[in-house]
Order: sequence, then C-alpha cells, then structure tokens
Amino acid sequence: MTSVRETDLAEAIVRLRAAGCVFAEDEAAVIGEAAADAETLWEMVRRRADGEPLEQVVGYADFCGVRVRLRPGVFVPRVRSELLVTLATAEAAGRTGGEEVPCVVVDLCCGSGALGMAVRHRVPGIDLHAADSDPAAVACARDNLGGNAYQGDLFEALPEQLRGRIDVLLANVPYVATRHIPFLPAEARLHEPHTALDGGEDGLDVFRAAVAEAGAWLSPGGLLLSEITTDQIAPATEAVRAAGLRPAVHSDDDLEATVVTATRAHREP
Repeated sequence: MTSVRETDLAEAIVRLRAAGCVFAEDEAAVIGEAAADAETLWEMVRRRADGEPLEQVVGYADFCGVRVRLRPGVFVPRVRSELLVTLATAEAAGRTGGEEVPCVVVDLCCGSGALGMAVRHRVPGIDLHAADSDPAAVACARDNLGGNAYQGDLFEALPEQLRGRIDVLLANVPYVATRHIPFLPAEARLHEPHTALDGGEDGLDVFRAAVAEAGAWLSPGGLLLSEITTDQIAPATEAVRAAGLRPAVHSDDDLEATVVTATRAHREP
C-alpha cells in the first residue's frame, strides 16, 4: 500500500469518526479494500458518512461463511439470522438423499438470498429456490444464487411444481411491529425496504399469512423456519397450530435470536 493510500485511509477514518461511526478504523479498512481508486474511496466514505449501511456501500456482506453480494436498498443480512441457517442446515443435511432426490429448500422473503446461499454452502446438494416481492431484492438474489429466484407475493412467486415438495422453508418474513418502525436504527429505516421490516400491528401479519399457506407447499415432514422476537412466541406458536402444523421454539442467547419452526405431519390425520 502506498503512502498516499495510507494517508487517504487515515483521512477516511477521521471523516467516518466525525460522522459518528463507532468502528471507524475497521470500516475504513473495509472501504479501502473495496475501493478501486481514490475517487471511489471518497464516494464510499461519503455514502457511509451519510448513514448508508456499510454492506450496501461496499457491495457485499460476509455472512455465515459466504460473501453475499448486496445492492443499494436491499435488506442487509443480520448476524442473529445465523440461527436460522444452523437449524435449516441440520434439517437439510438430514433430508438430502443424493443427486436423485435432493432436498428442496426455499428462501421465502429472500432479500439478497443470503440465507439460502449459506445453507447451500453447507449442504451443496440441495435444490434451492428463492422468492421476494421486491424486484431489487430478486435481482440481488439472482446475483448470489445464479437462478431460481422469483418475484411475487409469498407463495404466489413460486413455480407450481414446488407445491407439496418443499422440505425446508426459510421464511424470514418481516416481523417488526408497525409502531416500532420509527425506533429502528436509521440505517434500517432509511436504507432498507419498508416491506422487509414492517410486520403489521403485532409484527406477525406476514408470518400468519405464510404459515396459513405453508402446509400446502411443505412436503410430508417438511419444516418452516421463521425469526421472531421473544414477545411473539405465544401468538406465533398459536398461528402455527391454527394452520395444522406442529410448532417448536429455538433460541440462542449469544446471537439474541429466536426462531419458531412449523412442521407438517408425515401423514394427514
């Protein structure tokens, strides 16, 4: 690295720190690695200083062992969602029957496709599909997954041939209560799509809609996984039971994450 570059990075740290970036040194290093030249560096520093998420600024996020491409305005994968990946990976690995009978995994409300991408990285043999209502997110998911990313509202986006065949359904739907949106960090409120955050009055409107239809799309014994808050455990599990599925709740204190799962019975009652 040249002395000029070092000088640029030192100045970048000063500007980021002045903008309130707590980890200015680390962020400047990431930006410096991503920038092709000084002009790009300063444009990235300006965007970050204006409050845009670092991952959108540099165009990627490192998540669960994979580098996920990101476009401006697309939901940034959260560290706490590692619990979803861990649970989905365990289920997919247990259901993979080789190339002739691959485990079918769907990343619903996929955003960048980070969850599905991370599961496929850990279980390479899966048949992966993704869907989102936001065209920018679908384009980003195609960047990451290489295909099988569809645009539409929940299950309406999916090919009909997946009905009754989904073994693992990652449904990381929006679950923030509408009244809580104003209290989210500005990075999320101003730079991520509202539809990826707002879950309605109690945060579970989209979850209930997804769970209500999930039984028709899951394979026998198929599993739906969705992130929720601890305050949503009781109504979320109630919605799962109302849909004729079996609920379970998983938590990780280190990640501050809670996941509710919904399992379709192997046989209809």
